[in-house]
Amino acid sequence: MTAVSRRGLLLGGASLAAAGALGTTSPLITDTAFASPGSKGPRISKARIHGWAADTWACLVAMTDEKTGLTADNLAGPLAEKNRSGYTSPTNIGGYLWSAVVARDFGLISRHECSKRINLTLRTLARLDRHAPSGMFYNWYDEATGRVLTTWPEDGSRVYPFLSSVDNGWLAAALIVVRNADRANARLAESVLEPMNFKMYYNPEAGVGKAGLMKGGFWDGEPKPRDAIQVGNFLGSGPDVNYTAFHYDTTVSETRIASYIAIARGQVPAKLYFGTWRTFPATEDWKWHEQQPTGRNRTYLGIDVYEGVYEHLGRKVVPGWGGSMFEALMPDMFVPEERWSPHAWGPNHRNTVAIHRLHGLEEADYGFWGFSPSSQPGGGYREYGVDAIGLNPDGYFSDVEKTNFDKGFGTFRAGLNPTPRYGDGVVTPHALFLAMHHEPRQAYDNLVKLTREHDAYGDGGFYDAIAVKSGTVAKRYLSLDQSMVMGSLGNVYGRDAVRRYFAVGAIERRIKPLLAMERFSV
Repeated sequence: MTAVSRRGLLLGGASLAAAGALGTTSPLITDTAFASPGSKGPRISKARIHGWAADTWACLVAMTDEKTGLTADNLAGPLAEKNRSGYTSPTNIGGYLWSAVVARDFGLISRHECSKRINLTLRTLARLDRHAPSGMFYNWYDEATGRVLTTWPEDGSRVYPFLSSVDNGWLAAALIVVRNADRANARLAESVLEPMNFKMYYNPEAGVGKAGLMKGGFWDGEPKPRDAIQVGNFLGSGPDVNYTAFHYDTTVSETRIASYIAIARGQVPAKLYFGTWRTFPATEDWKWHEQQPTGRNRTYLGIDVYEGVYEHLGRKVVPGWGGSMFEALMPDMFVPEERWSPHAWGPNHRNTVAIHRLHGLEEADYGFWGFSPSSQPGGGYREYGVDAIGLNPDGYFSDVEKTNFDKGFGTFRAGLNPTPRYGDGVVTPHALFLAMHHEPRQAYDNLVKLTREHDAYGDGGFYDAIAVKSGTVAKRYLSLDQSMVMGSLGNVYGRDAVRRYFAVGAIERRIKPLLAMERFSV
């Protein structure tokens, strides 16, 4: 064990210089959060939780440009080297904003420093180029200058300016959090948020029962030649743009955050929520997907919805596209879906987390669990997940070897690999932090085990991914993944420090009743 990982295990490795003054206790952390009723073993350590938050916040500070307040996509190496990626996205920027609020509420920085940091970022956002008719932000900016990227900094290749629905969704979510959490910057946050109209992405002719679907995004200039496109303008004002050919059409997806915001702000109809697939149909002409679902049809807002589910390891679950924690649980970091949707998202989140845990500890026998898109040990980036609970037949896999699970499709198709043998599992710490919302003790224990048995922890907190058989570590920090760590810690150990600023007002009035009416077949 290295000195850094040992410090992270025993003391949390609080980086005081970067994180600001740190007390021994947080204003929001209470002893009841650490009691873990019904669990066995020693109590969860308040000092360790606080230390993880401090180091993760220090990492985000190191990733953020001091002049623009924009947070780089990723950082490699020790924090002091500030080896930033040279680019950022709306999601990266949003993650820093909500993390600043959590850092304040955890006592890592003062209220004044929090407001100062948020103000710098908001003032930069206010001057960035964006698509004027919709108010949407481009997907890639230079974090040091704020310029829209047209050349990729890593290899000099051309970048065709693109505007993503889901990335703008995460930025809008952060702006809502800041508006409600930081009185000093409330008006400025609202002025940046107000022009963002998600109707620009809404295709009313798509989806189940023509309830509509959200496009993946659009180019407002020349698109990449290899991408299929649809020309049009759903907003109805401004010139036509080149939309992606695909829509976001599955329910268990990180993209539902954009739908929640669009519905709450009255930009799209509520029926959009029921336009996505729970699973694809169970009929023979759909036999290509991962397994034959079971379920029944229900009608909501006049839309006939097939409430299909997959079953794996004794649990029924509405699957995501790839079976990752990110798809299933990141929107839950903002919206208390398990409370607002006790007959749908509540059991689905619990079963998703349980399947990840059982897959990692029993089915694949990795000794660790929690699988989500992340840096790839050995270099690059890859999607990881539990293939069995992903609709995608090509899979998001849980190991380096990309071991496929395929149990077949009932009587219509025999399984290609119903009893796989797994190899070098790749665990992503941010997935365990997301899982803390539903299995806090089990997630905490597995994170502690990672620091004991692997070089999983650096001066910026947990590294992005660990191949647990070979011990290969992706010693890189991604701002999105670090901001999921901060948001989850704030919610689980800080009285819903993200949710209580987001899930209020129009979000609560319009989204809570919508989620409450659904019943998954879990």
